[in-house]
Amino acid sequence: MAFDQVNAPTTAALAAPAFPGRTRWLVVVLAFAGLGSSLVQSLVIPLLPILPAKLNATSSAVSWMVTATLIAGAIATPLFGRLGDQFGKRRMLLVALAALVAGSALCGVSTSLPVLIAGRALQGVAMAAIPLGISIIGTELPRDRRGGGIALISATLGVGGAVGLPLSGLIAEQWDFHVLFWLCAVVALLALTAVWFVVPESGTGSPGRVDVPGAVLLAVVLTALLLPLAQGNKWGWTNPLTLGLLGLAVLGALVFVRYELNHRDPLVNVRASRSRPVLLTNLASVLVGFAMFTGFLVTVSFVQAPVATGYGFGASLVAAGMTQLPGGLLMAVMSPVSARLTAARGPKTSLIAGAAVIASGYLLLEVAHGQLWQVMICSTITSGGVALAYAAMPSLILDATPARDAAAANGLNTLSRSIGTSLASAISSSLLATFTISLGGQVLPSAAAFNLMFVLGALAALLAILVIAFVPVTTGRAPAGEAALDTASA
Repeated sequence: MAFDQVNAPTTAALAAPAFPGRTRWLVVVLAFAGLGSSLVQSLVIPLLPILPAKLNATSSAVSWMVTATLIAGAIATPLFGRLGDQFGKRRMLLVALAALVAGSALCGVSTSLPVLIAGRALQGVAMAAIPLGISIIGTELPRDRRGGGIALISATLGVGGAVGLPLSGLIAEQWDFHVLFWLCAVVALLALTAVWFVVPESGTGSPGRVDVPGAVLLAVVLTALLLPLAQGNKWGWTNPLTLGLLGLAVLGALVFVRYELNHRDPLVNVRASRSRPVLLTNLASVLVGFAMFTGFLVTVSFVQAPVATGYGFGASLVAAGMTQLPGGLLMAVMSPVSARLTAARGPKTSLIAGAAVIASGYLLLEVAHGQLWQVMICSTITSGGVALAYAAMPSLILDATPARDAAAANGLNTLSRSIGTSLASAISSSLLATFTISLGGQVLPSAAAFNLMFVLGALAALLAILVIAFVPVTTGRAPAGEAALDTASA
């Protein structure tokens, strides 16, 4: 499975030559497909404050529109990577984009929250499109041009988030929010058509049985973990259902690991990820993923809160989305900086530096959020740190992993980051619904709730620094950039 060079453009990418002829179109089409799929991560965030009233639902229930997408994406990424190796990467990319079309259309015709959540889960499957595109680049492009293609597709992660937030706010302000999903369906359909005509099938090279039980176990573990985190304040944290699901998550994780260790064709090669550098890097990935998505969710809700709360700015949906635009664009341009830092000081230093920048952004936000420009600057600082950290993680994994296990190890790293973002969604929604104030008959999150989330974001980043400090420095089996390209072509 070759699917996790998404966030790590290599040093080769910085000097990659221009793409000629057919190769240029291949890269452009795959980048466009990646942009369409990355939009789903932030698409509904500016809508979360207004949807409860429109759908006659609670805030914690509406938050599942985010959580369902993240869970589906976490499961689809390793599964589609494995299926791509078996049945063809182009074929699975088409399936992922088809799921995005279907999910967007389902959301577009929906009139109830359950249908919206189902559509968002289908949209989440499309998150596998970017790693599949990276894998196709590794197979189809000459070695001297792969780095540039990987860098371009990687940039769609930051650009997608940056464009999605203000775009969704603008559409929801001017038209019915369903228009947003129809626009997403059109973009996905265009991407699917372009992939069909431009992208060749890269062939298969890893026969074996599909690990269906592993995928089912993984789905059970993630759902059992996130459901009580999202609904714990409603059910009660000592409620037997809450404790039972958390216990099921722990038990399911143990069963999943044991099963994968003994499976001939595992969905996630746990055995390849038991070394200390890989294990600790994956733990840090969970923490950084948590810190990143906390910023997306909390900042938008914070600036949209009414001025009468004493902390909010009463920002419109568009203004709330625009607060994230500088940070999203910065994420798109920071990866080359991290590549240079990694080449000069090593990936461990880059990851520590990124986590330190994230923590500083949150700590600044904790003490300076009285003006809208202060919130925007702090959010941008945090996004810059995320870019540094995310670009360094695959290099740490590759330096500590034999070539034969590189794709499997990076797949688990992708899953770790997805778990971190899912936890951020569940925990932030739960806390914002727990610590509330009443204003004009409306229940809103209190200032204490947001301050707590700012502190949690900073603590997650500081814990990531502590974890990475114990990662031993390895000489690596190959230069990180070269390994990344080899992995992409696996």
